[in-house]
Amino acid sequence: MHSPDILESGLVAPRRFRLDEYHRLIDVGVLGEDERVELLEGVIVEMTPQGRPHALVISRLNRFMSRVLGEAYSVRPQLPLSLGDDSEPEPDLAVVTRHEEETAQAHPRSALLVVEVADDSLRRDRLLKGRIYARARVPEYWVVDVTGRAIEVYSDPDVDAGRYRTMRTLGVGEMLSCTTLPGLSLPVAELFA
Repeated sequence: MHSPDILESGLVAPRRFRLDEYHRLIDVGVLGEDERVELLEGVIVEMTPQGRPHALVISRLNRFMSRVLGEAYSVRPQLPLSLGDDSEPEPDLAVVTRHEEETAQAHPRSALLVVEVADDSLRRDRLLKGRIYARARVPEYWVVDVTGRAIEVYSDPDVDAGRYRTMRTLGVGEMLSCTTLPGLSLPVAELFA
């Protein structure tokens, strides 16, 4: 006889961690630095593996952004952002000022632009991570839908509601531009070539 999963039945709530506790788990070796996990609203979440299309989009965006933005900014591929007291996501790309990256005590606590490339993680990236980035006042957030070959651009964060007030979807025939980083503009088709 198969018994229901205790977590699914709602009998046990997961233990939520604060950011300082999460860092201690890493420091003492409970979580290895190479483990593909991130802290999202107090829960340690396993990151989904990357397929080839996912990795190609990250690589293309990283090369493009690094070339266009120059030395004043740092393009951080899959590196932590310490956001609030209970979240440390590792977005596929985050753009921070060079000053923020070099002066942060642990990891940067803000970003000008965050990009998540999604296939299996699309729902999590739209809802959970969108809420985290909006609450952290990230002014612009892109979700690259690899399967749908489109980019969702979120802007104007509502910190209290934990959501973005504006969202637009760009398809292959359109131009992607960042409102917070002037000059950062490219045809959407180039990401999916």
